[in-house]
Amino acid sequence: MGLLSFLTFPLFLSLLWRLIIVNANFPTTLEGPFKPVTVPFDNKTYHGNAIDLPDTDPQVQRTVQGFESEQVSVSLSSDYDSVWISWITGDSQIGDDITPLDPESVYSVVQYGIEGSQMNYEEVGYSFVYNQLYPFEGLQNYTSGIIHHVRLTGLEPSTLYQYKCGDPYTSAMSDVFHFRTMPPSSPTNYPHRVAVVGDLGLTYNTSTTFSHLLSNHPDLLVLVGGISYADMYLTNGTGSDCYPCSFDESPIHETYQPRWDYWGRFMQPLVANVPTVLVGGKHEIEPQAEDQIFVSYSSRFAFPSEESGSSSSVYYSFNAGGIHFVILNPYTYYDKSSDQYKWLEGDLYNVNRNVTPWLVAVWYPSWYSTFKAQYREAECMRVEMEDLLYEHGVDIVFNGHVHAYERSNRVYNYSLDPCGPVYITVGDGGSREDIAITHADDPDECPDPSTTADLDIGSGFCGFNFTSGPAAGSFCWNRQPEYSAYRESSFGHGILEVKNETHALWSWHRNRDYYETAGDILYIVREPVRCLANQEQYCSSGFKDYMGRNVNERTSKRHRGSKVLVATNSREDSELSSSGGVPGFSPGFSPVEPSPNVGDCMLGLVFGVVVEVVPLPPAVLEIQMILCS
Repeated sequence: MGLLSFLTFPLFLSLLWRLIIVNANFPTTLEGPFKPVTVPFDNKTYHGNAIDLPDTDPQVQRTVQGFESEQVSVSLSSDYDSVWISWITGDSQIGDDITPLDPESVYSVVQYGIEGSQMNYEEVGYSFVYNQLYPFEGLQNYTSGIIHHVRLTGLEPSTLYQYKCGDPYTSAMSDVFHFRTMPPSSPTNYPHRVAVVGDLGLTYNTSTTFSHLLSNHPDLLVLVGGISYADMYLTNGTGSDCYPCSFDESPIHETYQPRWDYWGRFMQPLVANVPTVLVGGKHEIEPQAEDQIFVSYSSRFAFPSEESGSSSSVYYSFNAGGIHFVILNPYTYYDKSSDQYKWLEGDLYNVNRNVTPWLVAVWYPSWYSTFKAQYREAECMRVEMEDLLYEHGVDIVFNGHVHAYERSNRVYNYSLDPCGPVYITVGDGGSREDIAITHADDPDECPDPSTTADLDIGSGFCGFNFTSGPAAGSFCWNRQPEYSAYRESSFGHGILEVKNETHALWSWHRNRDYYETAGDILYIVREPVRCLANQEQYCSSGFKDYMGRNVNERTSKRHRGSKVLVATNSREDSELSSSGGVPGFSPGFSPVEPSPNVGDCMLGLVFGVVVEVVPLPPAVLEIQMILCS
């Protein structure tokens, strides 16, 4: 099947599936909380094959010559009008004596155009190589091929583009690939299908998941960590299903970097044509000389970090139509004084739920998995960040790490809460560590709390016994917890289809079934009136700034009587800092008496100055306050 055929999809099947979806009577979260369900593990129907593809497999071997492009991928930028194109030229090297390639020996060029027209547009990017170095005798070092990143800007929304990448001056351009841009951000525009999968690895299981992903034709692919599993190998290429069990005498956690090259070649038919988002997990840490981490992950792919105000490739955000995604990372500092937490605080505060109603967070280890594997190992992260995510009304959280599927009821702080997120664990993409089967609430399977904390996550020990509810006084429940709605030990992937600003259809697809068959399916329903009553709201101030632009004021009922955030038009989103206090806030707010009405808002008084419409530069508008009722 050609690439264009892949993107357009057989029309009959697509229409039939959507007809079924629209008319089906699926459950909704409004009917929850649901009674916990555990699908018994059936070894007879289990089709897992957690064996890595060998380096002799044709799908992972290098087939290009010289500086021709390979391992091509397309990544989202922060909004619909921009994407990143990435690829590799030249061959990598591994051994004791390696010589990095010269990035200046080849150009980084993407030629592109709207499908059906000429590829008359051209963008130039940058290139570099990375090294994975080990300061220990006997360990082999690695240097990559030349990695290229080119950012395309000024793209049209919801538009199919064609492109090729490489060096046109040496006749080393790639084949033609295609991608479709995201729709513009609004409460009525969404990508049709967002595929979500974690812990893919590169096994025979991965092959099945990959085939099903292709068949389900996503518009966006979110890979929730556990990407190449290169860290399951020594530098000499010796692998194991349990690294610490087999290689406990290794002076450092080694990796076999060619597995990244294998993964990039294998995945190219998908990730070169579908915008892809990668989440850094435990398997991407890959420590090396000088305490560097996440080097391969951060080098091989492009991330909208700078565009979203982040200083790191492991936490960032972006919009996909009316969905705002936030990507987090527990393997770098996340406490309330950290750069990550402060960035998250600012990013969430800037989300306009009238433009992007859906708020989705993604990170690797689950907070609410009930499987014994990795049970409560990210508890310190939950303690630090859960209140902030709940306060801002996060709708869905996707996690990986646990090699099974699990969906929660809406939950907050281990209690059922109609306004808490739905947590979905999708670490069942196919990794060589095989499927998770045992639950922490199975008889005699509750782990010792002292063994659950992941040292890579840090922040000490937070896994204390529950203090309330049915499990009070214990570290585990003695039955499937009420916050766990559905769990199953099986490989697969998930599809999120946001229908409008309140309803999103979530379906999970087992590898052992036909790709369109859903093992778990329901509508996740937002209740903004109920759950965002204490969250930020936007309303029109009725005023214009000195350039004649409408001024939309943002505020928070949480800060009524103390602090009110000031912002201009949401597209420009420039925060106007007031004197003193937290940036973006003004202290000493008190309502005007009597309160003149401006739409659904009240005009405010700051330091005794009543706002008037005056032709002043934006910096002076910091005195302008609107409090939404």
